[in-house]
Formats: sequence, C-alpha cells, structure tokens
Amino acid sequence: MADKKFTVLDLLELDLPGHDALYLTCIAGRRGLPRALTVPDINRPGLALAGFYESFAYQRVQLFGRGESAYLQKLHSEHNLASLKAIFEYDIPCCVFSYDIQPPEDFLAIAEEAFCPILQTSLESTEFSSRLIRVLSNTFAPKKTMHGVLVEVYGIGILLVGHSGVGKSETALELIERSHRLVADDIIELRCVNGNILLGQGANRFISHHMEIRGLGIINVSQLYGVGAIRDQKEVQLVVALEDWDPDKVYDRLGTDQKYMDILGVKIPVLEIPVRPGRNLPIIIEAAAMNERLKRMGYNSARDFNQNVLKWIETGEAQAAYNSSDDSY
Repeated sequence: MADKKFTVLDLLELDLPGHDALYLTCIAGRRGLPRALTVPDINRPGLALAGFYESFAYQRVQLFGRGESAYLQKLHSEHNLASLKAIFEYDIPCCVFSYDIQPPEDFLAIAEEAFCPILQTSLESTEFSSRLIRVLSNTFAPKKTMHGVLVEVYGIGILLVGHSGVGKSETALELIERSHRLVADDIIELRCVNGNILLGQGANRFISHHMEIRGLGIINVSQLYGVGAIRDQKEVQLVVALEDWDPDKVYDRLGTDQKYMDILGVKIPVLEIPVRPGRNLPIIIEAAAMNERLKRMGYNSARDFNQNVLKWIETGEAQAAYNSSDDSY
C-alpha cells in the first residue's frame, strides 16, 4: 500500500508524461476531492445503474463509458432519479467519464449533494483504464529504501551494495565513463510492481543523478556526461555485493551456486564480488551484465560448462588421461 493517503485530488494533480497522462478535469463534486483512493483498480457500474448491487465494487474508481452514459441518459429521460440516487448511497471515491462525455444535469446535482467528485477525460475507456491501473499500481506498490548505487549496464539494472567506502560510487563512475547509465546514487527507492517486478529510482529525484566521490565531492552526472548517461528508473535485475577481500572465505569460482536476495518478495540474483587492489571491477560487472542477459535468453555458461565436463568424464578420455604418464593435465 502507499505510504500515505492517496486522494482524488492527488490523482488530479499528477504530472505524468504523454503515454501515462490521464487528462483529468473535475466537473462536479469538488468538495469530495479529499476522498481517499484505497483500491488500485476500476469498476464499470453498469449493473449497479440497473439496480443490481450485489458484489458492487464501490471502493474502486467508477468508469462511465459510452454504454453507461447512454443508460444514464435513458434514466434522465424517464425522470428515474431513484436509480441515480441509489448508487451514491455507497462511499464511491469518484466517477470518471471517458470520451469527454458530459453527464446529465440530474446526475451532477446528485453527485454534488453526495460530495462525490465527477471527473472527465478525453481518453477512450480502454486506454484510460490501462493508464489508470498502471498509475495506481505504481502508487500502491510496496516500497522500501536501500543504501547503494543503481546503474544500467547493457540494459541490465544492477544494484551495487556494500559497506560505506568499499567503492560503489567509484565503480559506478567508471561504468558511466564506459557509456553506461546512472539511475541513482546513495539512497535507492525500490517498488514491487505486479508482484514480481522490482523498480528502482532515486529516493529524491532532485539529487538522484548526483554522486559523492570521496576526495572530489559532489558531482552532477547529467551535466558532466550528458542526459544520455542517466535515466529516471530501472528494473533491478541483478545485485552486486562488493566486499573487502577475505582470504579465509571461499568464493564461487564456477558460478553454479546461484545466490538470491529477497527484496519485497522478489528474488533477485546476487553476485558477491571481492574487492582488492588490481581487480578491474567495472569490467567484471560488465561481464556479469552480459552473462545475466545470456541467462535470460536461455544460455547458462556455468551449467553448460558443468555438463560438458560430465560428458568428457563419461567418454573415458578423462580416465585415460589420468592413468597416462602424460602430466599435461
């Protein structure tokens, strides 16, 4: 759920880009704009207008398309105000009319009395439905914040984590130098969308594209490297945990033991990368990103390597090489 109450007024004031814009205006019931939206879904109230109120999803945004509007006009022509008043006995958050349809005056008057906001959009019903559900799903998505750096490398969203001073920002800066993109530095806001997609962005959009480099200070990545070096949000598809090299720890050398991090119920693959002088972390992360892309395409190099070794052993060549005097193996 959202961290705070999300009202009809908040919906009206959303500043969304072109493909997400809702084009909403309020034409009646302004006193009800503080009503809260509690369900990230919509309802077509055709059955309710006809008098069937069982399983009426009144908690949702009520969308009136051409069919519902035609039925409203029929009720208006018949002076059947009882059916119009009955629907507003429920605590409806708001009603939206698509296609810029103007509802009957009787309907607007009853909505004013019930303090129910009546909104209007120029979008068609199907397009508005998909946009509104997408907006509400993002708004009501579970959220949490993490300390780290989020970058996009070869199209893969990589979250760099590790203790302070391990080199996350410096590694991200080198990746930016290599034409990859920064999403956010330091505080990352993560949202679980649709139950299985983890989206990350800066917790503060005004400073998310700034980086703190020890010894250098604060730098503005978009001004130094251009707008092509940043993006506003990205799906988190891989976590890279940077840690100081521990000579007593056994690190995975084959890649067959895949670890995961559970973030908001989504399991994200994790790579533990030890940091020591001489290791080129950016190129290792680039290789990890390309390897992750191959895995998503169905090719797992570690698994195939293991299978090839097993096939080689089964052929008897390995046993012959072991028993021979040749020490080349």
